Amino acid sequence: MQKINLKINVKEKHSISPYIYMQFMEPLGTCDTSVDAAWDYANERWIPKVIDLVRDDLAPTMIRFGGCFASYYHWKEAVGPMEKRIPMVNYCWDGLYSNHVGTHEVVDFCRQVNAEPLIVVNMESDGRERWAHPKPGIDRCGTAEEAAEWVDYCNNPDNKLRKSHGYEDPYNVKFWQIGNETSYDASGFSSDQCAKVTEKFAKAMRKVDPSIRLLGWGDESYKGADDTWCAKMGQIDEIDTIAFHHHFGSGLDYSPLYADNYRISPKNTWRHLMNAHRSMEDHIAKMREDANGKRLAMTEGHFVVPGQSRNTVLSTWAAGVSYARCLNVIERNSDILDIATMADFMGNVWQVNAIMLSTPVSITSKPSYLQPVGRVMSLFRKHVGEKALDLTSTGIVDATASRTGKTVYVHAVNTDMNNEVELNLDLGKEKIKKITMHYVAKDPMTHITYLNPNVFNVKSVEVEGTPVLPAAAVAAFEIEME
Repeated sequence: MQKINLKINVKEKHSISPYIYMQFMEPLGTCDTSVDAAWDYANERWIPKVIDLVRDDLAPTMIRFGGCFASYYHWKEAVGPMEKRIPMVNYCWDGLYSNHVGTHEVVDFCRQVNAEPLIVVNMESDGRERWAHPKPGIDRCGTAEEAAEWVDYCNNPDNKLRKSHGYEDPYNVKFWQIGNETSYDASGFSSDQCAKVTEKFAKAMRKVDPSIRLLGWGDESYKGADDTWCAKMGQIDEIDTIAFHHHFGSGLDYSPLYADNYRISPKNTWRHLMNAHRSMEDHIAKMREDANGKRLAMTEGHFVVPGQSRNTVLSTWAAGVSYARCLNVIERNSDILDIATMADFMGNVWQVNAIMLSTPVSITSKPSYLQPVGRVMSLFRKHVGEKALDLTSTGIVDATASRTGKTVYVHAVNTDMNNEVELNLDLGKEKIKKITMHYVAKDPMTHITYLNPNVFNVKSVEVEGTPVLPAAAVAAFEIEME
């Protein structure tokens, strides 16, 4: 058995933001029932089973509402009595959205699952005319005044409109993102236009509530045609945090992550999945270089690989291990990353979801469950310290360390799909009192479905002697120091 030395410097570094375990809520129309599947239309409430699963198992720290959907969203259509709400065409994702889930319902969901809301505002449709004015006489373009009114509706204790809807107390939404994926469309704003419009929105929104935290879009354009977005966003004083997205594949040529090709050679699939985190390392490094000292927020992140429902390889444990490596990249960059996610939250179709909803949720006996990405996010989220630590690994184990008080937490990934490894946890002069290992270890080609919803459940053991990390295992260690 191979022995791996994990040398941990227990001296505390920077604080780790709790929001690096965010989830992302967006109505996805005909692509994935998403928000609609979790809403009980008959009783005008969130389905209790969904709330329980999100709160108790996934336990996200923040929920972002928006995405491409935000680029043609008018928030006033989705507030007040249900019978007066105005349905809208979901121009990106197709279908008709009822707007039964609006500002109050999103905030209510966040409060029920103990998560902080992050709202994306419609920034002049990000310059996309096809969404701003899809047909003659139809205006879906969001203005700075509309965004400021939304902040006032949420945060002003005396807002008359909110009170007329029966909600006396303000929602106190702290985090707001201006625009979404603005750089990904050549027909939309240029980087200069985006910076100018973002500044206009930021000033209008801050005038209403100076205490809010504002995110501005700063990712480079596709294919690197314009890599100045981050630097220009970093020059806007009113912007606190620069948002970007990371969509990725294996990063290697001749990827088997295509259709069902991943089934042909599990060894080759594993090799590609174990390389996937590297593009994220490079992306964050580039953002860090250009950010002008501002904080970063990866408000969307997941695999983009062709196949059924965004590829069923993402329901395998091999994908879970790969995602765990990505989460370790995020933690290593937590000195600058305030917000991050690795999933599209919940739905009944897309394999990139953290939660797969077995629909209809309210009446089916089929259980909803955490996808591999949701399972590793939950595992790391529940066992992580407040302060980052330096960790050095001598071999095939990808690991990070953090600390709260006298407890050290280690997130460890065994990148060997066939062999267990023995870990020497070296804390220098500190003596170890107790080690608890919370882990998942399965054959990498194991799939999760509603037929085996507990296959990736976490096991917890008190370690006697030297810890042994099983093959293809993802673990969170709690190490109590004397």
